[in-house]
Amino acid sequence: MDLECGKSFDTSKKGSWKTALLFAYQSLGVVYGDLSTSPLYVYKSTFAEDIQHSETNEEIYGVLSFVFWTLTLVPLFKYVFVVLRADDNGEGGTFALYSLICRHAKVSLLPNRQVADEAVSTYKLEHPPEKKSSRVKIYLEKHKVLHTALLILVLLGTCMVIGDGVLTPAISVFSAVSGLELSMSKEHHQYAVIPITCFILVCLFALQHYGTHRVGFFFAPIVLTWLLCISALGLYNMIHWNPYVYKALSPYYMFKFLKKTKKGGWMSLGGILLCITGSEAMFADLGHFSYAAIQTAFTFLVYPALILAYMGQAAYLSQHHHTSNHISFYVSVPESVRWPVLVIAILASVVGSQAIISGTFSIINQSQSLGCFPRVKVIHTSDKIHGQIYIPEINWVLMILCIAVTIGFRDTKHMGNASGLAVMTVMLVTTCLTSLVIILCWHKPPAVALSFLLFFGSIELLYFSASLTKFTEGAWLPIMLALFLMTVMFVWHYATIKKYEFDLHNKVSLEWLLALGPSLGIARVPGIGLVFTDLTSGIPANFSRFVTNLPAYHRILVFVCVKSVPVPFVPPAERYLVGRVGPAAHRSYRCIVRYGYRDVHQDVDSFESELVARLADFIRYDWHRSQHASPYAEDDASHSNDSSSGCRLAVIGTVAFSGTPAYENEGSIEPESVSVGFPTVQSVTDIIEMEALGAGAVQRRVRFAIDDDESESDVRTEMEVQLEEELKDLRTAQEAGTAFILGHSHVEAKQGSCILRRLAINFGYNFLRRNCRGPDVALKVPPVSSLEVGMVYVV
Repeated sequence: MDLECGKSFDTSKKGSWKTALLFAYQSLGVVYGDLSTSPLYVYKSTFAEDIQHSETNEEIYGVLSFVFWTLTLVPLFKYVFVVLRADDNGEGGTFALYSLICRHAKVSLLPNRQVADEAVSTYKLEHPPEKKSSRVKIYLEKHKVLHTALLILVLLGTCMVIGDGVLTPAISVFSAVSGLELSMSKEHHQYAVIPITCFILVCLFALQHYGTHRVGFFFAPIVLTWLLCISALGLYNMIHWNPYVYKALSPYYMFKFLKKTKKGGWMSLGGILLCITGSEAMFADLGHFSYAAIQTAFTFLVYPALILAYMGQAAYLSQHHHTSNHISFYVSVPESVRWPVLVIAILASVVGSQAIISGTFSIINQSQSLGCFPRVKVIHTSDKIHGQIYIPEINWVLMILCIAVTIGFRDTKHMGNASGLAVMTVMLVTTCLTSLVIILCWHKPPAVALSFLLFFGSIELLYFSASLTKFTEGAWLPIMLALFLMTVMFVWHYATIKKYEFDLHNKVSLEWLLALGPSLGIARVPGIGLVFTDLTSGIPANFSRFVTNLPAYHRILVFVCVKSVPVPFVPPAERYLVGRVGPAAHRSYRCIVRYGYRDVHQDVDSFESELVARLADFIRYDWHRSQHASPYAEDDASHSNDSSSGCRLAVIGTVAFSGTPAYENEGSIEPESVSVGFPTVQSVTDIIEMEALGAGAVQRRVRFAIDDDESESDVRTEMEVQLEEELKDLRTAQEAGTAFILGHSHVEAKQGSCILRRLAINFGYNFLRRNCRGPDVALKVPPVSSLEVGMVYVV
């Protein structure tokens, strides 16, 4: 499933102009579907109520000027030339900015961070850290309340993206279908548009489980056709109706517009801002393409096409004042081509809706991986194209909300007000986070970041304030959705951290584990026991509860921690961090499986076989490391003591051992798959050998020559026998079967806790836990092989 998880597209890897053009073409169907359909509803939303189209044309020229400069300053200057450069290993979006900040400053609230995480090759810093930290960084790291505020800001942006996933399909499809009003009577139109829109939305969401890759090759041609269509219509209207409309691009018309319309003009900005709906997708979908491709497609095709489309509509309206009460995109379309344009517009709106729905799935998956969203079932719809996922629960909830918005609002005005507020909130969050990136990651002077924040932030705040005035006319919806989602996400994140702290304080000592045996009436049964825990060290309390109630555990015991690292991808060769728990004879291990926030989690079959293969590789590496380090003195006891702390972990790669099966031991073994070893956070001084990582790294080949010395030969022979026995035990245990031991938690607030904590934990979190997917679904564990251990957490 991780066929392309290591892909992080950047310009250095795609230097060919042919490749850049190919990616630019493909980006049309994924990135620009939403942005390119905005001409369908911008003018209609702007002239819905607050301003009227008069004979002097000052209003239409002013709106055109605002649209032109908004498109130029925000998508072109802000996103294309600045924000797109703030990528995280080629990935974009709110979480990419957050993870980038967390790597350069200690502001993350994730509790299970390790020093070894910083050795992941994708954990590279944008610029080498400065010798002297900036005042902003020191101040940010010092105050914990700012860490929480930063997380809340990120969650706000995330929730607004999800809200946009509800509103964009509704307004795009509804605006496209509204073209039917020019081809049928008002009575028929009134009863036709809503059902047709709802039918298209139901079909759109019903097809999501097939995955966008099955129809993806249709997307780019549709959007390209749509862009060429609106460009041609724009040129036709300009030449035919008003060739001098280009003069309205002057900023003078903006001031003239505001001077005449005053408060009404300011309130109408809530409709004008819809011209940049979908701009955030350029950054959010950066990981699927390259910076050069996104930049090329927007600068040379999308931007000119949109400007021509808006100029053409303005040229038509400047000569048709009788349409002041009936302004829409379709009135400027010649009647002879109206039906083909209608069909293309509906197809383009479906493509734009598809993009935002897929983006909503992705951002919820990222939130879940960082412990900020209740567990949901994630289905990967493509084995070849990374990142294409489907979440059934979210899909049907989005469909119901989209249909409810369509039926409830019934017009473009209210939908536009709601969508505009969501869009501007996301852009404001991006501006704030990018300002921090400029200081913390790019090491620019604070004055540069402040200039960026004030310039673009003031533009966005102007539009945001205009959107807020429409609170009672639709803008309340994204605010209510965001408040609900933020409450859910923050409660889940808070309880997750508290559970981890409880586990940390109640973990069992290693001596307790080693003391378990026949003398206490506890037996070792055949098979492999995988004990899932959030702890990166120590024995979890749920395992002690398991042994207490069922006095037996498996011959091979593995404590598995599946954790997220604040990087988009963890290369497969660096995913498994393996070590011993206790002496070799105990047959207990710890395996930390690290994923990035955009990584595809393996299904249980591949995960189980992969885990066992990595354990076999680690066993070989560990014995031969011991043998190579001290062939004379290191007997079984000293070997056991060396690893008994359970703190020595090695990164075991996925390169297979050449020529030998996973469990066979034929003489000299060359552990090529051992990539690197790093200390954990608990044992910083206990450093294992470090080697170069990455695609260009030279893999280490260790050869163990047999010395003529008889005693040395005896020691090595004994070690080889022990190695062979341990590998045989692992193979036998795998054949006997694997049991997945999971915790089934019930969380309660401590006595004397404040009422907010009691509400959040006792009611909020436990309600979410009971009604979301269990850990077996999230970890893709088969029910027949799972054992759940009940635990009560008092936090």
